[in-house]
Amino acid sequence: MDDDRPLHGVRVLDLANVLAGPYCSYQLMLLGAEVVKIERPGDGDLARKLGPEPDLNHAGIGASFLAQNAGKKSVELDLKNAADRTTFEGLLRESDVLLENFRAGVLSRIGYDWQTLHRINPRLVYCAISGFGQTGPMRQAPAYDQIIQGLSGMMSITGTPQTAPLRVGFPVSDTIGGLVAAMTIAAALAGRARTGKGVCLDVSMLETSLSAMGWAASNYLVSGVPPEPMGDQNATAAPSGTFQAADGALNIAANRQEQFETLCRIIERTDLLTDARFAEREARKQHRAALNDEINTALGRRPALEWEERLSAAGVPAARILTVPQAMELDQLEVRGFLTDLEFPGDPNRTLRVTGNGVLVNGEPLRPTAPPPLLGEHNGEYKYPTDEVSAQ
Repeated sequence: MDDDRPLHGVRVLDLANVLAGPYCSYQLMLLGAEVVKIERPGDGDLARKLGPEPDLNHAGIGASFLAQNAGKKSVELDLKNAADRTTFEGLLRESDVLLENFRAGVLSRIGYDWQTLHRINPRLVYCAISGFGQTGPMRQAPAYDQIIQGLSGMMSITGTPQTAPLRVGFPVSDTIGGLVAAMTIAAALAGRARTGKGVCLDVSMLETSLSAMGWAASNYLVSGVPPEPMGDQNATAAPSGTFQAADGALNIAANRQEQFETLCRIIERTDLLTDARFAEREARKQHRAALNDEINTALGRRPALEWEERLSAAGVPAARILTVPQAMELDQLEVRGFLTDLEFPGDPNRTLRVTGNGVLVNGEPLRPTAPPPLLGEHNGEYKYPTDEVSAQ
């Protein structure tokens, strides 16, 4: 289905490293774009050296790199070298998107500010992802995912009152920044089809993280109520959170009145419906702990999977809490083609399994069509002779 993908025919030059930028360009690749990674000669993307297997890190194909770079091309260019700059500018003229996640101003300092990029290719969509954006008093501050999680307030509401602040267990700020960047790049390409002009996109991980925090931010902005850490409970409703079945934990989100009534019926505790502490939504929130104790007692009679099946069938959102390995083995993922097996770079006896993005196009999953590239694997395909580029 390559020709049917929405971004088929779009070329992205990807100068990004590690996660936010590469995650963005991975989404664009899955949507059909040709992504050309411009990597520093001899070293490449820092993620090539990151992962749990030292041998892969030493070989420049660390697990962190493999996870976000399938289907891309790799070209080594030193943007401080005159010949490589000539090649880079030739690629710019023939590309639709330039993506980078350097600290603010780095690309400008080596001669490629927005005005220069726009002059080289007036149709270019330029996207810069950084911790704090290209403007403001924090623009030059270094930032990794955990720094943004802390500054956004995210860590202050993760965990319980006794354990917060806690880092979210995956690089959520990097991921959100990459998703927003991919969304705005796609929007900019749609706008360019109308105007014929490229645009400059300035993506702040701090701001995208705050934007994604939903009620945690809006309750404060609208009502002046700051959020607090509540562990595995949902502040907006009760019963809604993690509960204990006979053999382990499961999440239940009976957020609506009819769901609460159904829950009480299925766990054989209809008496809770006439208890003044639990009869209506706000009362349930005020007496959350007592309600949870009653529900946990009832749930202790059966295993988590049985409750998941019975509650879900009745329209009450409920599911076991799985480990990552267990989640990857769900039949649901196999049916929808979420995981793809690829040839392992440099090792024909090993298989590389990577994720998709959860989107089907005309019923077909978006999959990478090639393994992640070795460093400089496509140098011969994209490096131009100097005289050929100069004539353009």
